[in-house]
Amino acid sequence: MAKAVLGIVGGSGIYDLPGLADVEEVRLASPWGEPSDALRIGRIGLTKVVFLSRHGRGHRLSPSDIDYRANIDVLKRADVTDLVSLTAVGSFREDLPPGTFVLVDQFVDRTHRRESSFFGRGCVAHVSMAHPVAPRLQERVAAAADAEGIAVTRGGTLVCIEGPQFSSRAESETYRGLGYAVIGMTAMPEAKLAREAEIAYASIAMVTDFDCWHPGHDHVSAAAVVAVMAANAERARRLVARVARDFPAEHEPCPAGSDRALDHAIMTAPAARDPALLARLDAVAGRVLG
Repeated sequence: MAKAVLGIVGGSGIYDLPGLADVEEVRLASPWGEPSDALRIGRIGLTKVVFLSRHGRGHRLSPSDIDYRANIDVLKRADVTDLVSLTAVGSFREDLPPGTFVLVDQFVDRTHRRESSFFGRGCVAHVSMAHPVAPRLQERVAAAADAEGIAVTRGGTLVCIEGPQFSSRAESETYRGLGYAVIGMTAMPEAKLAREAEIAYASIAMVTDFDCWHPGHDHVSAAAVVAVMAANAERARRLVARVARDFPAEHEPCPAGSDRALDHAIMTAPAARDPALLARLDAVAGRVLG
């Protein structure tokens, strides 16, 4: 089995990961574009950890301006096998108030401006997203939360909107009526690309607000969100540090097939594959393309 390397993507309010030992800051080039920031590579306990700030330090990038393909590509180049994503969200449920951590297990993609696949003309592939979250990795996050005394809610659907604007009241009521648990702006296409790159993926959705449906709360404001994010950040860092300390030395095979997602996904015949695209896929799909 492959050596386990834990990746952490820090969302809004989480731009670094205190506690990393032997830290090296590395800027890897990607054929897909410019990653959000340099990778911070170190260890927590015996686990190698690779941290990436999704929005860049200083929060330079809006959700629509992030190059998700470049981010996942450089994490793959850094040998990440398992990826824990931290993301700020709004809640559609009374029982998920601000400050709640939700281990979501499904996503609905409502984005429309973002490149959502490494594959396309010259090499077509279709991976399964039926179970987008790696169950064994999510179990490890849940166990770490329990060990640290951090309450988490397990399960729920995250709807990802384009942004950067918050929802209208009509949109918020629609998504709530469809039974979604939380709403965010960055889980997609990140989860799709992680699956294409055969990286096990789990998401910790950190509730900052009630979106704008709740009659007892005002509309969402950036100032209110930032205040809750600051309170969430310390617990989030503590949680992922515990995940890292308890992580196995070897990557555990994923029951959902995250780490073998490309086994039967590529449709294009070898003779018809575009060499230029294949060159860009060297990290993401090198295992199956050779």
